[in-house]
Amino acid sequence: MKMTKAKRNKLIYNIVTFALVIGAFLILQSMIANKTITRSLKGQLVPICCWIVMAVSLNLVIGISGELSLGHAGFMSVGAYTGAVVSGLLINVYDIQDATLRLVIAIIAGGLLAGLVGAIIGIPVLRLQGDYLAIVTLAFGEIIRNLVNVLYIGTGDGRLYMSFLNKKLPEGIVMLVDGAKGAVKIKPISTFTAGFILVLITLAVVLNLVNSRAGRAIKACRDNRIAAESMGVNVTKYKMMAFVTAAVLAGMAGALYGLNSSTVVPTQFTFNQSINVLVFVVLGGLGNVLGSVISATLLTVLPEVLRAFADYRMLVYAVVLILVMIFTNNPTIRSFVNRLIAPFKKQNKSGGDAQ
Repeated sequence: MKMTKAKRNKLIYNIVTFALVIGAFLILQSMIANKTITRSLKGQLVPICCWIVMAVSLNLVIGISGELSLGHAGFMSVGAYTGAVVSGLLINVYDIQDATLRLVIAIIAGGLLAGLVGAIIGIPVLRLQGDYLAIVTLAFGEIIRNLVNVLYIGTGDGRLYMSFLNKKLPEGIVMLVDGAKGAVKIKPISTFTAGFILVLITLAVVLNLVNSRAGRAIKACRDNRIAAESMGVNVTKYKMMAFVTAAVLAGMAGALYGLNSSTVVPTQFTFNQSINVLVFVVLGGLGNVLGSVISATLLTVLPEVLRAFADYRMLVYAVVLILVMIFTNNPTIRSFVNRLIAPFKKQNKSGGDAQ
């Protein structure tokens, strides 16, 4: 069976995406082995992986599904706190010392709980559209953050203790979540390899979903909701599929992010973080998975690169964002780029016809 041009282009796109990610990983691993990587960049490797997963998963909601969600950091916080609690529970109660096993279990648990929260939120929320959906998801992110502020979790006597509002826990227990202080006494176990594997899993899930029958249904709902419904497509079902999948991936990224430091506080998952991820998606291109990977990587590293500018680095960062938006959305520049690559397209086309 002959492969169509559209399928061939999708295959090439997927191969290029995975090749770039794997190539970057091998280069960075080589730099780490040869000790040619800076300490600052080495410390950014795990967060970069987390933000790539966050950007790709949010792109599934915004770019592929066409719904504006402003509470993606809320799912990340659910995953971060779940991962911290599960890791502490495994080591304090079940005496599991294997860091890799604890990390895998914590990431899975973070993703599952975030997915459950996403399903609970998505059932009423996804019946809304446009600005209403954005406002409700924004409120959800703030609700999660405020709930964590009054959450107390600890372990002791081989048990797990939990309390809301008032810290009424027995004496002598090991605190895992201490209200506004956040998740405390975390033993960092996240690794760059684990982050790389999570990025590959995210790309595999999202790209396969986008290119599947369900993905085409999700795009149909995005392009014309009424037409999709008239053709028998269950719009709520497919919107929920994209939303919950993104929530699971965000929760897994949150668990990896939370277990990369000794303390996780609620202020790390404010509305600003959701906006940062949204910036990654917009700059990379709505629906463009590879663009999300590149933009998340560059914009995570950029503030550190600009640290030498001290007080002016955020100003420079903002100017760079504005310039990128201007250049990527300028018709004149787009036409110029299209003229540059036109000869290569013609050459590839003639080569394909000759075959």
